[in-house]
Amino acid sequence: MQEYMEFFQANPVLSIAWVGLFLAVVVMTVKSATSKVKSVNTQELTMLMNKQGAKVVDVRSQDDFRKGHIVDALNVPLAEIKNNKATTLEKYKTSPIIIVCAAGMTSSQAADLLVNQGYENVSNLKGGMGDWQAANLPVVKGKK
Repeated sequence: MQEYMEFFQANPVLSIAWVGLFLAVVVMTVKSATSKVKSVNTQELTMLMNKQGAKVVDVRSQDDFRKGHIVDALNVPLAEIKNNKATTLEKYKTSPIIIVCAAGMTSSQAADLLVNQGYENVSNLKGGMGDWQAANLPVVKGKK
């Protein structure tokens, strides 16, 4: 214990950074464990689409969406979800919905918003389109 105290006194900035990182990991772990949004990988997304008829919602910009998206995905920008104007999603309130973005961060925020708006079965694709394309899964280009 004496060595730890000496280390903390000799390296206050490093010690504070370590404590901050530790707290961040604890908070993120608790938040993800209590969240109603499930994180799914590419394989789970494919199974949800094929077996449960899950709807994929891409929250990237229209330009990014046109450059490549998952087959049968809907393009609903994050701004529409934030402003509660995602009328195209109303019919999917009780159906499985999987939110996709470029890397999985924006879609996490969109998924939380949808859960708060009353959507029952919302998931987030871990790694977003980056992981989808890295796994060489099919991508549709061009159409809206």
